Order: sequence, then C-alpha cells, then structure tokens
Amino acid sequence: MSFRTVLRRLVAERLAFISLIYLIVLVVVALSAPWIVPHDPAQVDVMNMMQPPSWKHWFGTDELGRDIFSRVLMGTETAVKASLFAVLIPFCIGVPIGIISGYIGGIVDDIFMRIMDGIIAIPAIILALGITSALGVNLWNAMMAIGIVFTPQFARLARGQTLQVKSEHYVEAAQITGASALWIMFRHIIPNIASPLVVQASFNLSIGVLVETTLSFLGMGVQDPDISWGVMIQQAYNMINYNPTMILYPGIAILLTVLAGNFLGDGLRTALDPKYKTES
Repeated sequence: MSFRTVLRRLVAERLAFISLIYLIVLVVVALSAPWIVPHDPAQVDVMNMMQPPSWKHWFGTDELGRDIFSRVLMGTETAVKASLFAVLIPFCIGVPIGIISGYIGGIVDDIFMRIMDGIIAIPAIILALGITSALGVNLWNAMMAIGIVFTPQFARLARGQTLQVKSEHYVEAAQITGASALWIMFRHIIPNIASPLVVQASFNLSIGVLVETTLSFLGMGVQDPDISWGVMIQQAYNMINYNPTMILYPGIAILLTVLAGNFLGDGLRTALDPKYKTES
C-alpha cells in the first residue's frame, strides 16, 4: 500500500486528518517555542501575580506572575518528548522481542513473554512511579519509565502478528529455499506487520502525554523550573481557590493532545485496512 493511498484515505477521515494537522503544529511549536513565546516563561513578576487574561498576558499570570500562555507553549516541548519516548523506546525494544519470540517460538517465546506478562501485571502508573523512584526524579528518567511501561504492548502485538504471517505460504516457501531467519524477518515479516504497529504507535503518542503529566503532577517527573503541563496543573491545583482558571489552559492542552492521538489512531486503523471502502 503506497503512502499516497494511505494519505488519501486519511484525508477522507476528517477527524483523523485534523488531528494529524494539530499534532504537526504541536511539534512545530515545540521546536520553535523558545523563540516564539511572548514572555520569558520563568520570569517572576510579583507585581502582576494572578492576573486575569489580558492583551499583554493572553492566559493571565500564575501565582508568581509568570505568563501562563508562554508556559503552555514551552510545555509542548516536554509533551512531544514524552510522546516520542512512549513510541521509540517500546518500538525499538518491544518489536524485536515480539518478532523473535513469535518466529522462533519454544523456550525463547516462553521466556520473553513471561517477562512481558510480568511487566503488564503491574499497573502502568505504579510501574512508572517505581522506575522513576529507583532511577531518580528527572525528565529523562520519567521518559525512560514511560518507554519501559509500554514495551509489552508492542512486544505482544508484534508477536501475534508474526505468528499470523509466519504461517503464510510465502514465508514457508522462503524457509524451504534456505533463506535465513534474519532475512525472512526483514523481507517478509516486518513489512507485513507494520500497519498495526503504526496504529499502536499513534495511540501511544497520547498515552505518553498522559503518563508524563501524571508523573509530573505527582512530583515524580519534570521538576520546576522545567516546564510541563503536569507541573502547571499541580501548581494551579494548589491555587484553585484563588484563581480556578489557571488549571484550565494546561488541562485543555492535554485534552486536545490526547484526543488528537486517539482520533489519529482510529483514522490510521481505517486507512491501513486492506478492506477499506470509501463512503458513498
């Protein structure tokens, strides 16, 4: 299936296409945030604390007089990092484990899958909290925790898809002709299991943001003065009786990002479906 075909189908899924545009804009903002923010997001201004939205401060100011709009923009950098780590780490670790486990089988499959089952048995947030506690509380350890938490999802998905592809006639023919296992994995298995992995990756983009903001809210992720939407919500929660709108803006940013990831995942699942049919 060509990229042009997938893109055309994705455009037909309006919510998914809008979500894709939103996520692209989010990445652009994250890359350019230090240069486009109207105010220094870390600058304390005690003379303008808890100000309502105005032309100077579009989202108002927080309890230290810092511009909330600038902090929301800077928070996109952490959100994008969390999303990428929620995909790259489990993809690079889980997919090879799943393919090897599904293709070789036997004791290798048993060992790998029991390890994955052990990780899955622990609730994701609890496991992430445990990892960050053991490694230390900072952004990069939080990202590592997010990646480890989602590795079993990719491993089990890759294994299940590999088991299906492994039984196809073209794989059996390649085995009969003496092709190596490594060649078969790269030539036949990976291209044919890519679609569901891409869909899972798109869902993980939004889940990664949720886990990172939760860790930061609990004080186990990003630490002030670094900026995260989770840190902003934690600080706004402490001041909710004085300025309830402070919690609104990072909350909306998280909501839109999570919805965009989910809508994009649904759209990709439809666009990559070989039985796709356009609506009349």
